[in-house]
Amino acid sequence: MSTTSGHPACAPVSVLVPVRNEELNLDAALASVQWADEVWVVDSHSTDGTVEIARRFTDKIVQFHYNGSGPKKKNWSLETLPFRNDWVLILDADERITADLAEEIQTVIRSHSADGYYIDREYVFMGRSLSSFRPNWNLRLFRRRLGHYELLGTNAPGTGDNEIHEHVVLNGRVGYLRSPMLHEDRRPLRAWIDNHNRYSDWETTVYRQLRREPLNLGALLTGGPGGWRHYGLKRLWVRLPLRPALRFAAFYFLRRGFLDGRQGFRYSVLMGYYEFLIGLKLRELEQADRASRRGA
Repeated sequence: MSTTSGHPACAPVSVLVPVRNEELNLDAALASVQWADEVWVVDSHSTDGTVEIARRFTDKIVQFHYNGSGPKKKNWSLETLPFRNDWVLILDADERITADLAEEIQTVIRSHSADGYYIDREYVFMGRSLSSFRPNWNLRLFRRRLGHYELLGTNAPGTGDNEIHEHVVLNGRVGYLRSPMLHEDRRPLRAWIDNHNRYSDWETTVYRQLRREPLNLGALLTGGPGGWRHYGLKRLWVRLPLRPALRFAAFYFLRRGFLDGRQGFRYSVLMGYYEFLIGLKLRELEQADRASRRGA
């Protein structure tokens, strides 16, 4: 258990791995961060062999109880766990830190040039690395006291107990790492479909919230709080027609998914299907909103 020994050779990073029923993925994820000083696995009462696998790598395993209205798993962990280090790295169970990325992380945390770093993800889908998925920047490495996950659609019903598409808000300087992390889910395709059905519940809540806000053209042009992609593009996107077709086209043509062969086409179709689910659920919610106003 080198990750909990505090050995001087270990990098001064605390790794946070949120999990639930990840026995097919977890061993590779934890093996990829054995260079870190400590690793915390936060489980949601897994019913498979997740906890047994985690025990082979670390003794810092806690169970998370979500009451439906409090902080979700990652924010709860950042607020509650007694991390030994100033720097925290968020790693999902289906992700791996490559040797090049581990070396880069150990270099930048000693440089004091930024307070947090975006990491790109290399996504392997049905056995092929998708060039159309990149870049996919996520702020995963940061000084823990300066970062938290945004509270956007956090307690929407049916969305689970873990932040998935929420972004980290950092009160400090940010940088970008050159080496990507590897994202490869070893579970069958139905896990992707089940997860994205749940993610679409969260997206639907966020879409409804953003569509209720007035579209500030000044902030739209300048990027507003959080930058163009976070503020402008999202608020414009939720108002566009034909979003499923547009999302397919964005991945297959604009991001050149056609270069990724059959896997690129299949993934682009799935992303269009994902947007279609969001649209149907959004229509359902807005119909319920109108019926409620008429009955009031």
